[in-house]
Amino acid sequence: MTEIQSGTVATSGPPEGGKYMMQVNDGDPKSETKPSPEKGDENETRGNWTGKLDFLLSCVSFAVGLGNIWRFPFLCYENGGGAFLIPYVLMIFMAGLPLFFLELSFGQFASQGCLSIWSISPLFKGLGFGMLILCGLVTLYYNIIIAYTLFYLFASFTSDVPWRSCGHPWNSENCTVFSKDDNRTWNGTFDNGTGYARPSEEYFNNYVLDISDGIHIMGPVKWDLALCLLLAWILVFLSLVKGIKTSGKVVYVTSIFPYVVLTCLLIRGITLEGAIDGIIYYIKPDIEKLKQAKVWQDAAVQIFYSLGTAFGSLHTLASYNKFHNNCFRDAIAVTFINCGTSIFAGFVIFSVIGFMAHDAGMAVDKVVESGPGLAFIAYPEAIARMPLSTLWALLFFLMVFMLGLGSEFCMFETVITGMVDELEKFNPVFRKRKWLVTLLMAVLMYILGLSMVTNGGIYLLTIMNSFSAGLSVLIIAMLECIVIAYIYGADRFLDDLNVMLGFRPGIYWKACWKLLSPAFLMFIIVFTFVGYSRMKYNTYTYPVWAECLGWLMTLASLVPVFVYPIYYLLKQEGTFMERLRESLRPTSEWGPALEYHRKEAGFPILPEESQVTPPDEVKKLFKEAESNV
Repeated sequence: MTEIQSGTVATSGPPEGGKYMMQVNDGDPKSETKPSPEKGDENETRGNWTGKLDFLLSCVSFAVGLGNIWRFPFLCYENGGGAFLIPYVLMIFMAGLPLFFLELSFGQFASQGCLSIWSISPLFKGLGFGMLILCGLVTLYYNIIIAYTLFYLFASFTSDVPWRSCGHPWNSENCTVFSKDDNRTWNGTFDNGTGYARPSEEYFNNYVLDISDGIHIMGPVKWDLALCLLLAWILVFLSLVKGIKTSGKVVYVTSIFPYVVLTCLLIRGITLEGAIDGIIYYIKPDIEKLKQAKVWQDAAVQIFYSLGTAFGSLHTLASYNKFHNNCFRDAIAVTFINCGTSIFAGFVIFSVIGFMAHDAGMAVDKVVESGPGLAFIAYPEAIARMPLSTLWALLFFLMVFMLGLGSEFCMFETVITGMVDELEKFNPVFRKRKWLVTLLMAVLMYILGLSMVTNGGIYLLTIMNSFSAGLSVLIIAMLECIVIAYIYGADRFLDDLNVMLGFRPGIYWKACWKLLSPAFLMFIIVFTFVGYSRMKYNTYTYPVWAECLGWLMTLASLVPVFVYPIYYLLKQEGTFMERLRESLRPTSEWGPALEYHRKEAGFPILPEESQVTPPDEVKKLFKEAESNV
């Protein structure tokens, strides 16, 4: 049905074929004038990145995080060394890169965050709520790890790092500084059955965490960690106080500085005795490992989580781009920078681990630990044994802090942007007071985070790390791919990208979005259940109720995905099939944000005022519209 308005020809919905009729708006001269990308913001209401590098480095800062330092090297040596790169690279092209480009182009085309962007198919707006919830959960616990890093960074401002030796109040009688000449290191292992412990391990567990016996004993808040957490949230808030205008400049430091430190650490690491043993252990291929399904699963999961798809952050970052930005080039660049960083970090980590193993007279595989153990136990001990340990400790923890902060404020910006995009529909003041929304959310997140800086906080953090963005991310990503590729239409989406980018991406992208990527995600989901085992932290096995708490975190982001469609259908009018068909179609708001770009892409212009157009002008307006097409 066609609505007639003053100076405007508009359609109430997309006609057959999915394209809208071209618009003419002779009542608004600015709609006929092409914006000048070179002069300030293209989108004055929402704002744009100040420069092209701001966006690219923000994506690098978000994608390159703590997982590149402690997760990838561990997976590589555990799953066949150099052979692990084979499934890793295949997964990049099967799902990592296609999904990364999908989300960047999706967010840039509509200039919306992860909530409002689902005007493409309003029945699935629950996916946006799910993204917002899981991103909020990850933001909550991720800043705790940054607080740990700040704690170690401040502790490194001494003439001798405190985790080098025993004899401190936090050390037990089992604390032992091992060396290759120590006859207590039986068979090249630390544990000879008598409970010996490394000083770095006791420093982390007994002093930094003051860890309790289990999640059932949370204990009081540790004031020193609480202050570090407060500082972390203050820094995140200051990075986002003016939105992308401040965060776009912060990323020049958070994305570039870690590479400087990694290069320095690599140069220092390869000059240490025993470094070559660690590097050989890291890259030595074990082709037999490729016969195991777990190796392929680990490669897929690492690619997926490392690039950060389905968190809503990529939609948000890309939504601040100018409409014709080449996000195709950006997606390819960021993907390979991220994966290259993981491989490069592996050389850095294992050169030092090799030195540590040589110095202690033990095997390399007895030194490496995954997760926080690598960043806060094994690597700090290796640094403690290096000459000029204070300098290397400062550089290492400053690097880890920068990596964490870059990912943190990108995820927090996702939460804030999603909320503001939705709230401004009720009152535009929320856009003008975005800094206040950011402040209130930062305060709320800090208060909630205090539960994880207690004596039992590490147990809760481990649960959140395992469940809050695990299975739910996979399901949301798969559904997002299906909605765009099948419900909206892959060809239709590629046509939109043709207008935005100036060229139409090839058949490879369509094949991935419609077949390879959903199949890959389903593969991981199945193996998540098949390979599930009781959750542990070191030797501590979580009680059943604690695991149930973790599954509730998973459900928190999945419930909106399946409940919102029911709510949306119930509030519509008509028969069930009529409501369903209308709910699957894009709303009139879907499309580029600016009038000029909506006309360029063939989408309806959304008028500010609705008036009746005189009948004798109708034919003239349609004729002008057709000629503009």
